[in-house]
Amino acid sequence: MAIVIKNNYGSQTILGGGTITITNGMTYVDGKPIDQLNVINPDDKVINITIEGNVERLEVDYCRSIRVTGDAKRIKTNSGDIEIGGDVNGDVHTNMGSITCGNVEGDCHTNMGSINRR
Repeated sequence: MAIVIKNNYGSQTILGGGTITITNGMTYVDGKPIDQLNVINPDDKVINITIEGNVERLEVDYCRSIRVTGDAKRIKTNSGDIEIGGDVNGDVHTNMGSITCGNVEGDCHTNMGSINRR
């Protein structure tokens, strides 16, 4: 699956494969609204986000995990584990989940989980 970030500068594909697009708060998978996908049980959906490289800003309501291979400036999720291969140059926050990262210049916070620094 790919992650396409849309902003004033156009769109940027992060990974190859299918496409996830988030536009005006709506999420689309291969051009179809996520709530219209053929899923037997909506509770069975598992969302894992992987970003190859650095991330400036990522905000997600819910996912199982977020993995960034490089550095991160700002990541926020209500639920999900966050793994950053590099350093945190800003703030990383999850309400329910663990955070694993390198050096931290900003703030790492979780309400229910652990924070592990490499």
